[in-house]
Amino acid sequence: MASSKQNSTILVVEDSPSMAELYKEYLLSAGYQTTVVSTGGEALEVLKQSLPTAVILDINLPDMSGMDVLKSIHHQQIPVVSLVITGHGSVDMAVEAMNFGAYDFIEKPFTSKRLIHTLNNALEHQTMSEALETLKDEFARDGYEDFIGASLPMQSVYRIIDSEAPSNATVFITGESGTGKEVCATSIHKRSQRVNEPFIALNCGAIPRDLMESEIFGHTKGAFTGAVSAREGAASRANGGTLFLDELCEMDLDLQTKLLRFIQTGSFQKVGGNKQENVDVRFICATNKDPLEEVKRGNFREDLYYRLHVIPIHLPPLRERGQDVSLIMENLLKQYAGEEGKEFVGFTPEADLVMQNYEWPGNVRQLQNVLRNIVVLNNGDSVSQDMLPPPLNELNPIGNLQPQPRVPPVQAVNQVVAGHNLNSEQGIRPLWIVEREVIETAIEQCDGNIPKAAAALEVSASTIYRKRERWANGKT
Repeated sequence: MASSKQNSTILVVEDSPSMAELYKEYLLSAGYQTTVVSTGGEALEVLKQSLPTAVILDINLPDMSGMDVLKSIHHQQIPVVSLVITGHGSVDMAVEAMNFGAYDFIEKPFTSKRLIHTLNNALEHQTMSEALETLKDEFARDGYEDFIGASLPMQSVYRIIDSEAPSNATVFITGESGTGKEVCATSIHKRSQRVNEPFIALNCGAIPRDLMESEIFGHTKGAFTGAVSAREGAASRANGGTLFLDELCEMDLDLQTKLLRFIQTGSFQKVGGNKQENVDVRFICATNKDPLEEVKRGNFREDLYYRLHVIPIHLPPLRERGQDVSLIMENLLKQYAGEEGKEFVGFTPEADLVMQNYEWPGNVRQLQNVLRNIVVLNNGDSVSQDMLPPPLNELNPIGNLQPQPRVPPVQAVNQVVAGHNLNSEQGIRPLWIVEREVIETAIEQCDGNIPKAAAALEVSASTIYRKRERWANGKT
């Protein structure tokens, strides 16, 4: 981020020439350099060629929605401040813009003071965020409780758990199936003040609907056919501790009403009973669906959603966690080989490359199952490609890449350095040149995908974008 307005360039994306000129005048009077384009396509082209400090983005553009431009910025992890402007705003649109990284959502018409004040705040917030980002490598962890992973997305998850675990706030965990939502819930419990109290987990999608109420609240003797004795429910068993409700969006709407009342009051009645019982539990909920989408479809109560959605945690899919695949593979192979009395210690380059490039739609759970299958059904010291179960055994190493042993980023840098004759007349080369070669090679091997290259190098995408911007301006 530039340290002064004179070095800050603001990209204005506005198809109305008169409005674009007005915004440009506002910005120039405040000391900002300004570039103006009128279409989403032009904006994306500018972002490919250079890195502005901020983007002021109109939603209604002639060739595409400004929201599509914002999504592209978000998915590519381009480190620019984004402000969205529109004359036809709505709450849903504002929420969507914020979800895709917009700092603020400004409705037309607005004054110069409103625009500049919002932009200044956004840039100040970005500067603080970048300062924190430069520090976080010092505190990076390659695991956390039962999690394995050192990627930036997982570091964010670890920090959220650190911050909220000591509280009693309700946590709502989202993520694809197999990403470790129950691992997250147990990590929160272990780090909480309730660690010595019960942790009770219920999978709302695995229990028949007509039994779910009894599972949560318990029942009295004779409450229904088969209730030959009274039974404590999860709410009672979790008293003093944590109640984890997995796949919450699968819960019946009628039961959602009773759950809402329980969460609000801490009291409930057993099925078939008339006595009010009170308990002290902390709620953690999880779903592999989009809860807001389920609210829109009428499958999930809106008031329950907002009651539970206090501390949200999103677990990233394995395909977005870069070198975490390597860490998980190595740890699980060692663990399973020990449990099964096998001698596996690693992977052949071919097997390694296939597993590294597989998308893992079932996430960590699928990777666990694959490695368990390999260890149980095979023998040897290295996992070879012919040991891989379907569908991995049908895959070939991606593209024309030759299988290479994986190397940590520091070793990768050393290899590039070793590739040059340091004893030549050229002498020792500046570190920034070597660093640039490593980064550019990584980007090339990832087909120009900067977020993917960043994950492979275990740095943030914003770091690469900013280094490339400095190099383009002739700086080291």
